[in-house]
Amino acid sequence: MSQLRAPNPFAVPSSEVSVSPAADQPAPRNESAATVPAPVSAVRSYLLSRGSSAFGDRIFGGLMLLCALSIFALVGLIAFELILQSRPSWHAFGISFFLKYNVDPVTHLPLFWDPVNGVFYALPFLYGTLVSSLVALCIAVPLAIGVAVFLTEMCPRVLRGPLSFLTELLAAIPSVVYGLWAIFVLVPLLREHVNPVLIAIFNQPLLVKVFGWTGLVGDDGLFGGVNLGLGLLAAGVILSIMILPIIASLTREVMSAVPNSQREAALALGATRWEMIRMAVLRNARIGIVGSVILGLGRALGETMAVAMVIGNSPEIHRSLLSMGHSMASVIANEFSEATSDMHRSALIEVGLALFLVTILVNGCARLLVWAVTRGTPARVQ
Repeated sequence: MSQLRAPNPFAVPSSEVSVSPAADQPAPRNESAATVPAPVSAVRSYLLSRGSSAFGDRIFGGLMLLCALSIFALVGLIAFELILQSRPSWHAFGISFFLKYNVDPVTHLPLFWDPVNGVFYALPFLYGTLVSSLVALCIAVPLAIGVAVFLTEMCPRVLRGPLSFLTELLAAIPSVVYGLWAIFVLVPLLREHVNPVLIAIFNQPLLVKVFGWTGLVGDDGLFGGVNLGLGLLAAGVILSIMILPIIASLTREVMSAVPNSQREAALALGATRWEMIRMAVLRNARIGIVGSVILGLGRALGETMAVAMVIGNSPEIHRSLLSMGHSMASVIANEFSEATSDMHRSALIEVGLALFLVTILVNGCARLLVWAVTRGTPARVQ
Protein backbone atom coordinates (compact mmCIF):
# COMPACT_ATOMS: atom_id res chain seq x y z
CA MET A 1 0.00 0.00 0.00
CA SER A 2 1.25 3.44 -0.89
CA GLN A 3 2.00 5.83 1.89
CA LEU A 4 -0.25 8.85 2.21
CA ARG A 5 1.49 12.28 2.60
CA ALA A 6 -0.03 15.02 4.60
CA PRO A 7 -0.75 18.16 2.66
CA ASN A 8 1.85 21.01 3.01
CA PRO A 9 0.09 24.08 4.25
CA PHE A 10 2.83 26.34 2.76
CA ALA A 11 2.75 24.80 -0.74
CA VAL A 12 1.87 27.08 -3.65
CA PRO A 13 -0.68 25.72 -6.07
CA SER A 14 0.83 24.60 -9.36
CA SER A 15 -1.61 26.68 -11.31
CA GLU A 16 -0.13 29.85 -9.84
CA VAL A 17 3.51 28.97 -10.67
CA SER A 18 4.82 30.12 -14.06
CA VAL A 19 8.15 28.77 -15.21
CA SER A 20 10.21 30.99 -17.54
CA PRO A 21 13.35 29.87 -19.42
CA ALA A 22 15.22 33.02 -18.35
CA ALA A 23 14.04 32.96 -14.79
CA ASP A 24 17.59 32.49 -13.48
CA GLN A 25 18.99 35.50 -15.41
CA PRO A 26 18.98 39.07 -14.00
CA ALA A 27 16.35 41.42 -15.23
CA PRO A 28 17.50 43.74 -18.08
CA ARG A 29 18.54 47.31 -17.12
CA ASN A 30 16.55 50.22 -18.32
CA GLU A 31 19.22 51.97 -20.42
CA SER A 32 17.06 54.98 -21.20
CA ALA A 33 16.58 55.63 -17.53
CA ALA A 34 20.18 54.95 -16.49
CA THR A 35 21.98 57.01 -19.21
CA VAL A 36 21.34 60.73 -19.54
CA PRO A 37 22.15 62.02 -23.06
CA ALA A 38 24.78 64.78 -23.21
CA PRO A 39 23.53 68.17 -24.35
CA VAL A 40 24.35 68.99 -27.96
CA SER A 41 26.56 72.08 -28.27
CA ALA A 42 25.86 74.88 -30.71
CA VAL A 43 28.98 74.06 -32.75
CA ARG A 44 27.99 70.39 -33.05
CA SER A 45 24.43 71.31 -33.98
CA TYR A 46 25.74 73.55 -36.76
CA LEU A 47 28.12 70.88 -38.04
CA LEU A 48 25.36 68.24 -38.05
CA SER A 49 22.84 70.50 -39.75
CA ARG A 50 25.03 71.72 -42.62
CA GLY A 51 25.71 68.26 -44.03
CA SER A 52 28.88 67.09 -45.80
CA SER A 53 31.83 69.50 -45.92
CA ALA A 54 34.08 67.73 -48.43
CA PHE A 55 33.47 70.31 -51.14
CA GLY A 56 34.11 73.22 -48.78
CA ASP A 57 37.31 71.60 -47.52
CA ARG A 58 38.58 71.25 -51.06
CA ILE A 59 37.88 74.92 -51.76
CA PHE A 60 39.60 75.99 -48.55
CA GLY A 61 42.63 73.80 -49.27
CA GLY A 62 42.89 75.21 -52.77
CA LEU A 63 42.80 78.78 -51.49
CA MET A 64 45.51 78.07 -48.94
CA LEU A 65 47.67 76.43 -51.59
CA LEU A 66 47.18 79.46 -53.82
CA CYS A 67 48.32 81.74 -51.00
CA ALA A 68 51.44 79.64 -50.48
CA LEU A 69 52.28 79.56 -54.19
CA SER A 70 51.83 83.32 -54.45
CA ILE A 71 55.02 83.77 -52.38
CA PHE A 72 57.05 81.80 -54.91
CA ALA A 73 55.34 83.62 -57.75
CA LEU A 74 56.18 86.99 -56.21
CA VAL A 75 59.85 86.12 -55.77
CA GLY A 76 59.97 84.77 -59.31
CA LEU A 77 58.38 87.90 -60.76
CA ILE A 78 60.86 90.13 -58.92
CA ALA A 79 63.81 88.10 -60.20
CA PHE A 80 62.41 88.04 -63.74
CA GLU A 81 61.90 91.80 -63.82
CA LEU A 82 65.38 92.49 -62.45
CA ILE A 83 66.96 90.19 -65.02
CA LEU A 84 64.94 91.72 -67.84
CA GLN A 85 65.75 95.31 -66.93
CA SER A 86 69.47 94.63 -66.36
CA ARG A 87 70.09 92.99 -69.74
CA PRO A 88 71.51 96.14 -71.43
CA SER A 89 74.12 96.54 -68.71
CA TRP A 90 74.95 92.85 -68.74
CA HIS A 91 75.42 92.80 -72.52
CA ALA A 92 77.58 95.94 -72.40
CA PHE A 93 79.90 95.00 -69.52
CA GLY A 94 79.44 91.32 -68.77
CA ILE A 95 81.17 89.91 -65.73
CA SER A 96 83.66 92.80 -65.82
CA PHE A 97 80.89 94.95 -64.34
CA PHE A 98 81.89 93.58 -60.92
CA LEU A 99 85.62 93.11 -61.48
CA LYS A 100 87.21 95.83 -63.62
CA TYR A 101 87.60 99.61 -63.68
CA ASN A 102 88.82 102.42 -65.93
CA VAL A 103 91.70 104.83 -65.34
CA ASP A 104 91.07 108.56 -65.12
CA PRO A 105 93.17 110.22 -67.88
CA VAL A 106 93.75 113.31 -65.72
CA THR A 107 94.44 111.95 -62.23
CA HIS A 108 95.56 108.47 -63.37
CA LEU A 109 93.46 107.04 -60.56
CA PRO A 110 91.00 104.16 -60.86
CA LEU A 111 87.65 105.32 -62.20
CA PHE A 112 84.78 103.04 -61.27
CA TRP A 113 81.53 104.96 -61.58
CA ASP A 114 80.93 108.03 -63.73
CA PRO A 115 77.38 108.25 -65.13
CA VAL A 116 78.21 111.39 -67.12
CA ASN A 117 80.90 109.62 -69.16
CA GLY A 118 79.14 106.27 -69.24
CA VAL A 119 81.52 104.44 -66.88
CA PHE A 120 79.72 101.83 -64.77
CA TYR A 121 81.69 99.35 -62.67
CA ALA A 122 80.26 98.11 -59.38
CA LEU A 123 83.42 96.96 -57.60
CA PRO A 124 83.40 99.86 -55.06
CA PHE A 125 79.84 98.99 -54.07
CA LEU A 126 80.74 95.35 -53.47
CA TYR A 127 83.76 96.43 -51.45
CA GLY A 128 81.85 98.92 -49.33
CA THR A 129 79.04 96.45 -48.66
CA LEU A 130 81.36 93.63 -47.61
CA VAL A 131 83.69 95.78 -45.49
CA SER A 132 80.92 97.55 -43.59
CA SER A 133 79.12 94.24 -43.01
CA LEU A 134 82.29 92.53 -41.73
CA VAL A 135 82.98 95.43 -39.36
CA ALA A 136 79.41 95.11 -38.10
CA LEU A 137 79.81 91.38 -37.49
CA CYS A 138 83.10 91.86 -35.62
CA ILE A 139 81.35 94.23 -33.22
CA ALA A 140 77.89 92.64 -32.97
CA VAL A 141 78.67 88.91 -32.71
CA PRO A 142 80.54 88.95 -29.35
CA LEU A 143 77.97 91.31 -27.84
CA ALA A 144 75.02 89.25 -29.15
CA ILE A 145 76.43 85.96 -27.85
CA GLY A 146 77.09 87.57 -24.47
CA VAL A 147 73.53 88.89 -24.31
CA ALA A 148 72.12 85.48 -25.27
CA VAL A 149 74.24 83.64 -22.69
CA PHE A 150 73.20 86.04 -19.95
CA LEU A 151 69.49 85.87 -20.79
CA THR A 152 69.48 82.09 -21.12
CA GLU A 153 71.79 80.93 -18.35
CA MET A 154 72.46 83.67 -15.81
CA CYS A 155 69.71 86.30 -15.85
CA PRO A 156 67.28 86.38 -12.88
CA ARG A 157 63.73 85.49 -13.75
CA VAL A 158 62.51 88.99 -12.87
CA LEU A 159 64.85 90.67 -15.36
CA ARG A 160 64.65 88.10 -18.16
CA GLY A 161 61.38 89.36 -19.61
CA PRO A 162 62.18 93.11 -19.64
CA LEU A 163 65.68 92.59 -21.03
CA SER A 164 64.40 90.28 -23.77
CA PHE A 165 61.75 92.83 -24.68
CA LEU A 166 64.27 95.67 -24.86
CA THR A 167 66.63 93.58 -26.98
CA GLU A 168 63.91 92.73 -29.48
CA LEU A 169 62.67 96.32 -29.44
CA LEU A 170 65.89 97.44 -31.12
CA ALA A 171 64.89 95.48 -34.23
CA ALA A 172 61.62 97.46 -34.51
CA ILE A 173 63.27 100.89 -34.71
CA PRO A 174 63.19 102.25 -38.30
CA SER A 175 66.54 102.44 -40.05
CA VAL A 176 66.12 106.15 -40.80
CA VAL A 177 65.95 106.78 -37.04
CA TYR A 178 69.22 104.91 -36.64
CA GLY A 179 70.66 107.06 -39.42
CA LEU A 180 69.61 110.31 -37.76
CA TRP A 181 71.05 109.17 -34.44
CA ALA A 182 74.28 108.22 -36.18
CA ILE A 183 74.62 111.63 -37.85
CA PHE A 184 74.06 113.66 -34.69
CA VAL A 185 75.61 111.35 -32.07
CA LEU A 186 77.72 108.55 -33.52
CA VAL A 187 79.66 110.47 -36.19
CA PRO A 188 80.76 113.29 -33.82
CA LEU A 189 81.67 110.67 -31.20
CA LEU A 190 83.86 108.79 -33.66
CA ARG A 191 85.44 111.92 -35.08
CA GLU A 192 86.33 113.53 -31.75
CA HIS A 193 87.02 110.62 -29.41
CA VAL A 194 87.30 107.18 -31.02
CA ASN A 195 89.10 107.77 -34.32
CA PRO A 196 91.98 109.84 -32.83
CA VAL A 197 92.72 107.02 -30.39
CA LEU A 198 92.69 104.42 -33.18
CA ILE A 199 94.91 106.59 -35.36
CA ALA A 200 97.40 107.04 -32.53
CA ILE A 201 97.50 103.32 -31.76
CA PHE A 202 97.90 102.12 -35.34
CA ASN A 203 100.53 104.76 -36.13
CA GLN A 204 102.90 103.79 -33.33
CA PRO A 205 106.47 103.68 -34.70
CA LEU A 206 107.06 100.23 -33.24
CA LEU A 207 103.94 98.81 -34.87
CA VAL A 208 104.81 100.45 -38.17
CA LYS A 209 108.32 99.01 -38.01
CA VAL A 210 107.20 95.48 -37.14
CA PHE A 211 103.91 95.19 -39.05
CA GLY A 212 104.37 97.82 -41.73
CA TRP A 213 104.74 95.15 -44.39
CA THR A 214 101.13 94.04 -43.81
CA GLY A 215 99.71 97.40 -44.88
CA LEU A 216 97.41 97.45 -41.84
CA VAL A 217 99.26 100.17 -39.90
CA GLY A 218 100.66 103.56 -40.77
CA ASP A 219 99.20 106.40 -42.79
CA ASP A 220 97.90 103.99 -45.43
CA GLY A 221 96.66 101.38 -42.97
CA LEU A 222 93.27 100.52 -41.57
CA PHE A 223 92.98 103.79 -39.68
CA GLY A 224 94.91 106.19 -41.87
CA GLY A 225 93.80 109.14 -43.92
CA VAL A 226 91.53 112.04 -43.08
CA ASN A 227 89.34 111.79 -39.99
CA LEU A 228 85.90 113.05 -41.04
CA GLY A 229 83.75 110.78 -38.89
CA LEU A 230 81.85 109.55 -41.92
CA GLY A 231 83.02 106.42 -43.67
CA LEU A 232 83.14 102.66 -43.56
CA LEU A 233 83.76 102.50 -39.81
CA ALA A 234 80.70 104.61 -39.01
CA ALA A 235 78.59 102.45 -41.33
CA GLY A 236 79.88 99.29 -39.67
CA VAL A 237 79.16 100.57 -36.17
CA ILE A 238 75.58 101.58 -36.95
CA LEU A 239 75.03 98.25 -38.73
CA SER A 240 76.30 96.38 -35.68
CA ILE A 241 73.68 98.08 -33.53
CA MET A 242 70.96 97.17 -36.03
CA ILE A 243 71.85 93.48 -36.37
CA LEU A 244 72.57 92.96 -32.65
CA PRO A 245 68.93 92.12 -31.69
CA ILE A 246 68.58 89.68 -34.60
CA ILE A 247 71.67 87.67 -33.70
CA ALA A 248 70.94 87.83 -29.97
CA SER A 249 67.32 86.67 -30.32
CA LEU A 250 68.12 83.74 -32.61
CA THR A 251 71.13 82.72 -30.51
CA ARG A 252 68.96 82.74 -27.39
CA GLU A 253 66.38 80.57 -29.14
CA VAL A 254 69.03 78.10 -30.27
CA MET A 255 70.60 77.93 -26.81
CA SER A 256 67.18 77.39 -25.23
CA ALA A 257 66.73 74.37 -27.51
CA VAL A 258 69.70 72.59 -25.89
CA PRO A 259 68.23 69.89 -23.57
CA ASN A 260 68.51 70.43 -19.83
CA SER A 261 70.07 66.99 -19.53
CA GLN A 262 73.23 68.33 -21.17
CA ARG A 263 73.52 71.07 -18.56
CA GLU A 264 72.76 68.73 -15.67
CA ALA A 265 75.27 66.15 -16.89
CA ALA A 266 78.04 68.76 -17.10
CA LEU A 267 77.26 70.09 -13.62
CA ALA A 268 77.08 66.55 -12.21
CA LEU A 269 80.59 65.88 -13.50
CA GLY A 270 81.89 68.84 -11.53
CA ALA A 271 81.97 71.49 -14.25
CA THR A 272 81.78 75.14 -13.28
CA ARG A 273 79.10 77.45 -14.65
CA TRP A 274 81.41 78.73 -17.39
CA GLU A 275 82.58 75.21 -18.30
CA MET A 276 78.98 74.05 -18.50
CA ILE A 277 78.07 76.95 -20.81
CA ARG A 278 81.15 76.44 -22.99
CA MET A 279 81.07 72.64 -23.29
CA ALA A 280 77.38 71.79 -23.00
CA VAL A 281 75.49 74.81 -24.34
CA LEU A 282 77.69 76.62 -26.84
CA ARG A 283 79.12 73.45 -28.31
CA ASN A 284 75.69 71.95 -28.97
CA ALA A 285 74.32 75.23 -30.30
CA ARG A 286 77.28 76.25 -32.47
CA ILE A 287 75.62 75.42 -35.79
CA GLY A 288 72.56 77.46 -34.92
CA ILE A 289 74.74 80.33 -33.70
CA VAL A 290 76.54 80.34 -37.04
CA GLY A 291 73.15 80.43 -38.74
CA SER A 292 72.04 83.40 -36.66
CA VAL A 293 75.27 85.23 -37.52
CA ILE A 294 74.74 84.59 -41.22
CA LEU A 295 71.17 85.82 -40.90
CA GLY A 296 72.46 89.01 -39.30
CA LEU A 297 74.92 89.31 -42.18
CA GLY A 298 72.01 89.13 -44.60
CA ARG A 299 70.34 92.01 -42.79
CA ALA A 300 73.56 94.03 -42.90
CA LEU A 301 74.05 93.42 -46.62
CA GLY A 302 70.63 94.79 -47.51
CA GLU A 303 70.47 97.77 -45.14
CA THR A 304 69.96 101.04 -47.01
CA MET A 305 68.98 104.27 -45.29
CA ALA A 306 71.17 104.22 -42.20
CA VAL A 307 74.22 103.23 -44.25
CA ALA A 308 73.54 105.82 -46.94
CA MET A 309 73.44 108.55 -44.29
CA VAL A 310 76.87 107.82 -42.76
CA ILE A 311 79.02 105.94 -45.30
CA GLY A 312 79.97 109.03 -47.30
CA ASN A 313 78.62 107.91 -50.72
CA SER A 314 81.93 107.98 -52.59
CA PRO A 315 82.46 105.33 -55.33
CA GLU A 316 86.09 104.66 -54.40
CA ILE A 317 88.12 101.87 -52.83
CA HIS A 318 90.44 102.67 -49.94
CA ARG A 319 92.13 100.46 -47.39
CA SER A 320 91.35 102.77 -44.49
CA LEU A 321 88.13 102.29 -42.57
CA LEU A 322 88.01 106.04 -41.99
CA SER A 323 87.63 106.72 -45.71
CA MET A 324 84.27 107.25 -47.34
CA GLY A 325 82.72 104.59 -49.53
CA HIS A 326 79.51 103.29 -51.03
CA SER A 327 77.32 100.22 -50.65
CA MET A 328 75.13 98.38 -53.12
CA ALA A 329 71.92 99.43 -51.42
CA SER A 330 72.92 103.04 -50.85
CA VAL A 331 73.92 103.71 -54.47
CA ILE A 332 70.51 102.49 -55.66
CA ALA A 333 68.71 104.69 -53.14
CA ASN A 334 70.79 107.75 -53.98
CA GLU A 335 70.94 107.59 -57.77
CA PHE A 336 67.96 105.68 -59.12
CA SER A 337 65.61 108.66 -59.05
CA GLU A 338 68.23 110.75 -60.88
CA ALA A 339 69.20 108.16 -63.50
CA THR A 340 68.42 109.74 -66.86
CA SER A 341 70.09 107.36 -69.31
CA ASP A 342 68.93 103.83 -69.97
CA MET A 343 72.41 102.43 -69.32
CA HIS A 344 72.64 104.18 -65.96
CA ARG A 345 69.27 102.78 -64.93
CA SER A 346 70.16 99.31 -66.20
CA ALA A 347 73.46 99.36 -64.29
CA LEU A 348 71.67 100.25 -61.06
CA ILE A 349 69.16 97.46 -61.62
CA GLU A 350 72.01 95.02 -62.18
CA VAL A 351 73.46 96.10 -58.83
CA GLY A 352 70.03 95.44 -57.33
CA LEU A 353 69.92 92.00 -58.96
CA ALA A 354 73.28 91.11 -57.44
CA LEU A 355 72.11 92.32 -54.04
CA PHE A 356 68.87 90.33 -54.41
CA LEU A 357 70.69 87.09 -55.22
CA VAL A 358 73.27 87.52 -52.45
CA THR A 359 70.58 88.28 -49.87
CA ILE A 360 68.45 85.29 -50.89
CA LEU A 361 71.47 82.98 -50.75
CA VAL A 362 72.74 84.23 -47.39
CA ASN A 363 69.32 84.16 -45.71
CA GLY A 364 68.55 80.72 -47.12
CA CYS A 365 71.79 79.26 -45.73
CA ALA A 366 71.16 80.89 -42.37
CA ARG A 367 67.63 79.54 -42.09
CA LEU A 368 68.82 76.03 -42.94
CA LEU A 369 71.48 76.15 -40.24
CA VAL A 370 69.05 77.40 -37.60
CA TRP A 371 66.46 74.79 -38.62
CA ALA A 372 69.08 72.04 -38.41
CA VAL A 373 69.54 72.78 -34.70
CA THR A 374 66.03 73.70 -33.53
CA ARG A 375 63.84 71.24 -35.48
CA GLY A 376 61.75 69.05 -33.22
CA THR A 377 63.42 70.36 -30.06
CA PRO A 378 61.19 72.17 -27.57
CA ALA A 379 62.46 75.33 -25.98
CA ARG A 380 63.75 75.08 -22.44
CA VAL A 381 61.22 76.15 -19.85
CA GLN A 382 62.56 79.16 -18.00
